[in-house]
Amino acid sequence: MARALVCYGTSEGQTAAVAERVADVLERAGHDPTLVHLAHPPADLEPDAYDGIVVGASIHRGSHQAYVGTFVREHRETLNRRPSAFFSVSLTAAHDDPEDRAPAAALLEAFLEETGWNPDGTLAVAGALKYSEYGLLERFVMRRIAGRAGGDTDTSRDYEYTDWEAVESFAREFAALLRSDV
Repeated sequence: MARALVCYGTSEGQTAAVAERVADVLERAGHDPTLVHLAHPPADLEPDAYDGIVVGASIHRGSHQAYVGTFVREHRETLNRRPSAFFSVSLTAAHDDPEDRAPAAALLEAFLEETGWNPDGTLAVAGALKYSEYGLLERFVMRRIAGRAGGDTDTSRDYEYTDWEAVESFAREFAALLRSDV
């Protein structure tokens, strides 16, 4: 059994839900996951104490959470030495057309390049439109963005686009990597 750190940054909660699913899959595979929101990490968090690390972040306004980037840069050596994986959550990843999904992949790659991290696995996964959680202005802006992209614009409900099978497959691959590394 490997100890796995699953840490993330989230703005609206969907990245937290993905991180929880990754941790669940790792636990079902016989590993011991620890889930940490990087906006409020415990003072004694030491990534080097884990056998493997998964990091997740969401894209808002064209970039991932700054505090996730800071964490990755501060622990880059550990992340590059241990089995590690990165998942990026965005609405852009929800598009059916690969050309329309390309910006999500480009932002994921840019994050890795900027931080100097070379994870063993990556996943760009769709997030959610949570109209019920947006303020009036953000709801208006998100509705316009969704409308231009041909997405869901009924603000009376929320929409989840996450491909949970892709998330579980990503987590199972990481679990297998941990098993072979321990």
